[in-house]
Amino acid sequence: MSATLVLLVLGVYLLCLFGIGVASSRKIFSDQQLFLGNRDLPWWAIGLSVVSTYVGALSFVGAPAWSYTDGLSVLLIHLNYPLAIIFVITVFLPFFYNSGVPSIYDYLESRFGLASRTLMAAVFLVSNFAYTGVMLYATALIIGYLTGFDLTLTIIGVGFLVLFYTSSGGITAVVWTDVLQTAAFAIGGILVFVLVSLQLPDGLINRLEQLERMDMLRLLEFSTDPADVSTIWTGLGAMSIYHIVVYGVNQMMVQRTLAAKTIGDAKKAYLLMGYVASTIYFIFFAIGVMLFAFYEGNAFEDNNLILIEFVKASSVPLITALVAVAIVASAMSSLDSSVNSMATVTMVDFIKRFQKNDSSPQFYLRLTRVFTCFWTFAAVVPAIFLIDSEGSVLELLSKFGSFFVGAKLSLYLLGFYSQHATERGVLIGVVAGFSALVIAEIYFDIAWPWYALIGGVVSIITGWFASILLDGYREEPHEFSIRGHKHLFELQGRKVQEDGWYLLPGSFDRQSLWLFLFFCVNILATFLFDFMYQD
Repeated sequence: MSATLVLLVLGVYLLCLFGIGVASSRKIFSDQQLFLGNRDLPWWAIGLSVVSTYVGALSFVGAPAWSYTDGLSVLLIHLNYPLAIIFVITVFLPFFYNSGVPSIYDYLESRFGLASRTLMAAVFLVSNFAYTGVMLYATALIIGYLTGFDLTLTIIGVGFLVLFYTSSGGITAVVWTDVLQTAAFAIGGILVFVLVSLQLPDGLINRLEQLERMDMLRLLEFSTDPADVSTIWTGLGAMSIYHIVVYGVNQMMVQRTLAAKTIGDAKKAYLLMGYVASTIYFIFFAIGVMLFAFYEGNAFEDNNLILIEFVKASSVPLITALVAVAIVASAMSSLDSSVNSMATVTMVDFIKRFQKNDSSPQFYLRLTRVFTCFWTFAAVVPAIFLIDSEGSVLELLSKFGSFFVGAKLSLYLLGFYSQHATERGVLIGVVAGFSALVIAEIYFDIAWPWYALIGGVVSIITGWFASILLDGYREEPHEFSIRGHKHLFELQGRKVQEDGWYLLPGSFDRQSLWLFLFFCVNILATFLFDFMYQD
């Protein structure tokens, strides 16, 4: 497979992205439109954008690398998406959508105060800065490996590409390019799955028997050792909490749902994610296990290149080029979303919040594009530092993100459910939770999925007690708590439903029941699969 064909197909794909960016820019006249578009995006497009941003981010690279080492049991920590999505659309999303503002951190100021909002917005920028760096690295790694381009120059070049259409068309361009990118990585994933299956020596059935003997097909792991990452306890417990935070209090994910026409469309977009995420991860983890059989478990200098090595060595040049585009699309879908959300938070939670004199929408639009440029090229720094890294970038990214989960979770859950939580108390809780994670990392052998639970529990308990000790009990619930919001709806005579979807936080939509049943079917299928191969 020549690099020329890869570059040709990539060039056509990138021209499509440029076209979407240019077309979207014609409808952008203010910074608000850059953040939320015209709030007329269809729910299915937003849903596919959510899918491509998180699931597609490192699936081609990190997921096969992870299961190549640990087997199919890593799927356990990705079965909880339906539970996380149901909780998010029931509790979190109504608060954010009803506010009408593009930043989810505005809620924290309304509930607690300015310090909470500023702290969490800063935490988001720092963590997403690192996240974007990993995305840049993963994308450049693939392009460089397939074309022979210098990795550092490729990182910079990819940054320019993302910058163009993201700064031009804002969230509208991000969503529609993500739709294209979802189609690309879905087709690419299926092509790789079929290609690996057909090229397995001795046939797929014989190799499955070999993988069974090597314990690579085990799905259910009931170990209670806290150092084990892929167990049923981490999957249904700790990682459920992790994914609630990923989808509930992650500006990058929530922002696109705020661009929906109605709250029903916003919730449907998330429900789509709940249905497809586990299936997509199963495909990519299965690819990693089959590659283990194909290469007979041989060690690689960089596991992140296992799938790329296989595709590059295949005898079907066009498929190789299409898969290359799919892999690049999966990473770029996260890059554009991350950069757009960081520019949004910078403008809404810092510049516009602290600026004393209002300026014109056109001025803010130009300034937002400046910050889009800044964050894009700031992410080049961590990307270059990752060039010599080893191990799955998907696992690396997940572990890094787990340090911030507890702090985010505690502020929002205490805000939603606690009548007595105050800003001073919850901030003390955040410090306590983060300190507990540092101690756990240094002195204990605990798998990173448990960091979400440890940080969250310590932060919530400490924050609640500190609030009472410092500020005493409140006689009435805050209006931005679930109980207070319900009381506010009653006083104002506002309708609690719109087209069959609840506007009131904490109310369970009947459509969520089907997603819960889907989750139960997945768990049953997991037990049956494990019984079939381990009996």
